[in-house]
Order: sequence, then C-alpha cells, then structure tokens
Amino acid sequence: MNALKPADLSLWKGRKDEKFGRPNYWYEMVKASSLEELKSSANKQLAILGYAVDEGVKRNQGRVGAIDGPDAIRKMLAILPNHFINPTDILDFGNVACVDEDLDGAHGHLSKSVSQLLSQGAFPILLGGGHDIAYAHYAGIRHFLDGQGKNQTIGIINLDAHFDLRSNKNGNTSGTPFFQIAHDCKAKKQAFEYCCLGIQCSANTQTLFNTADELGVTYLENTKYTIEHWGEVKNCLNDFLQKVDKVYLTIDLDGFSSAYAPGVSAPSPMGFSPDIILKTLDLLIESQKLISIDLAELSPKYDQDNATARLAARLVHYLVSR
Repeated sequence: MNALKPADLSLWKGRKDEKFGRPNYWYEMVKASSLEELKSSANKQLAILGYAVDEGVKRNQGRVGAIDGPDAIRKMLAILPNHFINPTDILDFGNVACVDEDLDGAHGHLSKSVSQLLSQGAFPILLGGGHDIAYAHYAGIRHFLDGQGKNQTIGIINLDAHFDLRSNKNGNTSGTPFFQIAHDCKAKKQAFEYCCLGIQCSANTQTLFNTADELGVTYLENTKYTIEHWGEVKNCLNDFLQKVDKVYLTIDLDGFSSAYAPGVSAPSPMGFSPDIILKTLDLLIESQKLISIDLAELSPKYDQDNATARLAARLVHYLVSR
C-alpha cells in the first residue's frame, strides 16, 4: 500500500449556483495535485494534505476514528463560498496513510511532504488524523527552514486541552509529539518555543504540568483562555511572538467544548469556544509569522450533524480568506 493516497475529487461537491465570472464555492476551485507536479506560482497556493492516521490515537488509548477526519473536513470545505480577493489556487495532495502500523514511516512521509510544499511557496493546511501529526509537521517545517541556511526560531502555538508532552520511552503516540520535538531541539541545540492555550487541569496529570514547567512551556489554562480574558491572552501571545521568527499553528479539536466539537478522540465539556479562537487567528494573521497550520483529532463517527467537521472547515475558511 502506498503511503500517500492521491486526492479524491469526488469529495469536493456542492450546490450549483449561477456564476458571475468567478467560482462561487471551494469545490469549484480545488484541483488535484502531487508533490512532483507542484511548481511555484504567482497565485497564492493553499496546499491541502490529509493525515489519515489514528495509529497514534490507538497507542495513546484514545477512541479511534480520526483516520476518517481529513475527508470529512474536505466535504465541509467544499461547500464554503469563495471570498478570495487575490488569485488563489486550492490544491489537494491527498492523504498520507500509515502502512502496517508503521507510525514513524508515516511521520517521515508527512515531514518530507511539508518541506516540499513550503519549498514551492505553498501554504500547507494539514488535516488530521491524530495529534501525532504535530511531530511530523514541525519536522517538515524545521527541515525547510534549515535548508534555507537561516537559524530561524519556530514558535509552536497549540490550541488544546492537553500538553501532549508524555514521554515516548514506550513508543510514539498522539500524546508524545511535543515531548519529541523538545528533545529534538535539545539535541540540535535549537530553542524549544511552545505555547499551549486551553490547557485543562482535568485532562493533564501533575507530571505533565511539571514537564511543561521544566521545558519552559508558555501556557494558559482554559479558565483564562476565554474572550473575557482577551487582554491577558493577547499579552501572552504577543510576548511569545516576539521570541520567534515563524509560527506553526496546530489546533486540536478536542480543546473545544463538546457543545461545539462532539466528534473528537477525547471530548471535553469544559473546553474553549470558537470566539476566542477567532481572536487568536486574527492576531496571528496580523503578525505575518504564520507559516503552516493543521487541525487534528476529528473523529467523524462520533460527530453530530457534522458539527465538528463544519467547525474545522470554517476555521480554515476564516483564516485563509483573510
């Protein structure tokens, strides 16, 4: 089985409206592509790449189903309207798969793909899949930046209920990605700049809090990551942004309240709401440091009326339309 499954354009469909000189919806814009075909373009290029893998979730004793997340998000992206001001190409590169439970192999393939997308000037939008996507995604960004010969610092901003800083001594899982990144940074003598917003005491052991403190992680708990505390959130983000050259944003959908995101690997009734996320996205856009994003942990079989998939799609739409 190939580790990269080609794009399935049958997922991209929607209503038929009269056209007035431009496509009305995303499904009319998207094109199947491959890493071999990708070339630099004067147009903005949005590169959609799925990570159809929940092996890491299974290893982390979560409820599986995230393997179907990428395609569920595609279906909800397809029906969204085209509000791009500048010429924009939406390119679908298919899904990275995990062959024979080889999670490290899937990570390697995803990492290489991210690096190639960035090298051609595309903006990667990765759709998960388990949150172990973060380790491979970061590695791809790091490889691309190192290849430019610049010592640029990557700031990771994770919107999540969990630190995902578990030790990987018994293997890599969806709970270990930022622990792995921290140790890779230490080995390469590079800064580990990690900011996690929405942390829940009920979702992290004291050991994980201790690990976060030892690694110098910036974090706000879910009681502070709210629109009512936007001033504090804004100061936290601005302080973090000043320390880094590029920002990699990863959104774990299980950080949202299950009222908004029931279809996730680890649902949370006490999670954050969309309003604080949109304010965060606005600030990151204004910083002009955002280099790549992903969304993780959508598990469609637990979703209700595609609510979580719709939420994921609209977050992407909000971000890239700006």
